[in-house]
Amino acid sequence: MGCGVFGHGKGNFVEYVAFTCFVSAMGSLILGVSGRHVSVSGIAERWKDLSGSNNWEGLLDPLDSDLRRYLIHYGSMVAAVYDSFINEPISKNVGLCRYARKHLLRESGHDNGNPFKYEVTKYFYSPSTVPTAIDYLIQPQRPDAVLKQSNWMGYVAVATNDGKAALGRRDILVAWRGTVRPAEWVKNFNFCFVKAPLIFGQDSDPLIHKGFYDMYTAVNQDPVLKGVSARDQIREEISRLVEKYKDEDISITLAGHSLGSSLATLAAVDLVTNPINKDSPIPVTAFLFASPKVGEHNFKNAVSNLAADNLKILRLTNANDIVPTLPPFGVQENTTLPIISYEHVGLEFHFDASKSNYLDGFKASWHTMVTYLHGVDGFQGSRGGFKLHGNFDVALLNKYKDQLKGNYSLIAPAKWYAVKNRGMVQQDDGTWILDDHEVDGI
Repeated sequence: MGCGVFGHGKGNFVEYVAFTCFVSAMGSLILGVSGRHVSVSGIAERWKDLSGSNNWEGLLDPLDSDLRRYLIHYGSMVAAVYDSFINEPISKNVGLCRYARKHLLRESGHDNGNPFKYEVTKYFYSPSTVPTAIDYLIQPQRPDAVLKQSNWMGYVAVATNDGKAALGRRDILVAWRGTVRPAEWVKNFNFCFVKAPLIFGQDSDPLIHKGFYDMYTAVNQDPVLKGVSARDQIREEISRLVEKYKDEDISITLAGHSLGSSLATLAAVDLVTNPINKDSPIPVTAFLFASPKVGEHNFKNAVSNLAADNLKILRLTNANDIVPTLPPFGVQENTTLPIISYEHVGLEFHFDASKSNYLDGFKASWHTMVTYLHGVDGFQGSRGGFKLHGNFDVALLNKYKDQLKGNYSLIAPAKWYAVKNRGMVQQDDGTWILDDHEVDGI
């Protein structure tokens, strides 16, 4: 579990194994049948501070224990998108989610042991076509592919009654994954600046990354998506949920990784600039993992000015990750000069996962979400060093990679995650078909 209650934080391998065995034997006594009785400390009472109401003052160094758990929770909710994305090139379902909404968190391993319960209410999709001579290289291989010009990017979820009790309010979550499909890589490297009229108005000054803006606002051309942009999908669902829970304390939290952090930034800025509920502003917080830069100085200034209007942004950056240093600069679309620098927005929380004794520095991927969550779990701040606090499962470091070193590599085999039979399902007559998608209306 990405946000399981017990992690693997003992100082040496022998102690680690003993501790793990003890927890395994005693788990039912400690956690109870459902895991919902696990203490979540002061999160329910402190959620406003943890979501940045005081700009995380005094919470980052040393890292507040509740905030540590909070950050790992939201990062794990993003990981569920990666874990469920169909990326099999020959599948007609490539670009879709493997699971129906009601099963997403359970089937992706993000429900057991997690007291922060959510109901996934909406999947959203972004276009990622590239109208160039290489277009044929990035289209689905099958002519009957469900999505030919778009991909599933994430989901909207709302805290259940149990989740509300653990979180202290009815949280509406928007989770964005990072780059997976080839066309998305092309979008990442479109460093041109464009204006953002759908966010700031026609005569606005802020300039933002063209590729990110297109993925957020462009209309999805696939017929099953009915010509609706990611922006409209998200805002319509949030509006529905806000109306449904209008008599309760509500928050909107956006979380994303890499490309998804950039898109979460735009969505968060949009939700505050163009609020869903103008009469009673809802606090909006964005937790951005490994975020590239999104805009230039005018965009940064615009975002800073929104801080008084309920927008809070915390950017998590791992020391050896190059992605947060990008893009360096660009030019406005259809121009060659001037060259304009990209700038970051929000408050940065910087840590160094390379201090971990668990990671093999020669094989570790400093950009992946699991490495980020491991880094947050072990962060010691200005005291230096690295000490796990048990909020993130070390076994997940080897889920898609081979990152654990020495004796710690005995915790889990390298690249241990695999979809059963790669989606092939045996039929009653003994034959096999590729059936890798649980039908759940787009």
